[in-house]
Parts: sequence; structure tokens; C-alpha cells
Amino acid sequence: MDNRITSYCRITNDAVVVNGEKHTIPRTDSPWLSDIYHAENLSYPKFFKMDNLAKAGFLGAELTLKDLNIDKTEPKQNIAVICCNRSSSLDDDTAYQHTIQSADNYFPSPAVFVYTLANIVTGEISIRNKIMGESAFYVLEHFNPQKFCSFVRGAFSDKTIDACLCGWVEYFNGNCDVLFAYVTRNELKNLDLHIENLYK
Repeated sequence: MDNRITSYCRITNDAVVVNGEKHTIPRTDSPWLSDIYHAENLSYPKFFKMDNLAKAGFLGAELTLKDLNIDKTEPKQNIAVICCNRSSSLDDDTAYQHTIQSADNYFPSPAVFVYTLANIVTGEISIRNKIMGESAFYVLEHFNPQKFCSFVRGAFSDKTIDACLCGWVEYFNGNCDVLFAYVTRNELKNLDLHIENLYK
């Protein structure tokens, strides 16, 4: 683990790495994100109502915070949640479009529509962990550690913020690309380089 960052998690289509340790995720007939949820012994029934982007963000946040002994029942105004991705909510936008494409087969789905905003991810994470600090979701052309870290530093411009749970949360067309990190104010030096190395 890079000891300059308190905790991190990397999730791709075929691997889960938490603080440098690769986790063994048994494959089943369930979707990959559900396999991760069960293998990590998580308990949050609302997970199964989420879309894939929110599930990916939820898992990245859960595994990043898992060993930090953060009380999920206590409201926290000193933590920010900052996320970015490339596709925004396009995975759900595409699914929703299919439900309204044809006048002859028109079946708009509220369950899909509610996730057609990428910032629902930060909302789900904040609700789960009772994080009351700043939250934002940005869309970039590609993963850019310098830009990503500039958003994180921006969160710390608020002097009441002591830590930032930040993540690249990309899920589109079955492809999962997630990096989460829990960064404290003392860890901002060389953050760009550390985040870039973790993403590789």
C-alpha cells in the first residue's frame, strides 16, 4: 500500500485490490458486482436496488472505508465525497431510452430513471456513511490524475473538511473501472503522483 494515502480500493472487471492486497472473489452466475458484495460479507440490502454505477461506487467506498473504523451512524460534516467518471450515467440513460423509444412499446421505468444522474452515486455513499460534507460528481474525457486531484484539493479549501473520500467510478456497457481513496489534509503533497500510481 502507498503509505501516503490512508486507504484505497481498485476494482476492475477481473480484480479487487484493497490497500495493495488482491481479494479473492469467487465467480458465480450472479453479476460481478454482486459477487464482490457477497464475497466481502457486506450487509446493505439497498445495494440490490441500485444501478450498476451506484453499486460500483458503493463497493469502492465500502472497501476503502472498511478498516478505518468510521462510525456509519454518526453524522460527519468534516468529510467530503468527490467522484468523477467518463460516461456519467450513460449506462442508465441508454437503458431508459429503450423504455421510451417506441410509441407502441412505451414502458418508462421509474426504477431506471432515478439513476439517470451520475451524482446519485455520491448521494448513495453519503447516505450510507452519514457524510454531510461537500459532495460533487464531475465528468471528464478520461481519467486524469491532475484534474481529479484538483477537485480533491478544492474540497479541502473548506477549512472544516479534514478528509475526502474520492473516486473514479466508471461503469458502462459491462465494463467496471473504479479507484477510490480516502485522503486526509496531510496527504495532499504529491497526491497526483500517488493517485496515478494506484490507478495503473
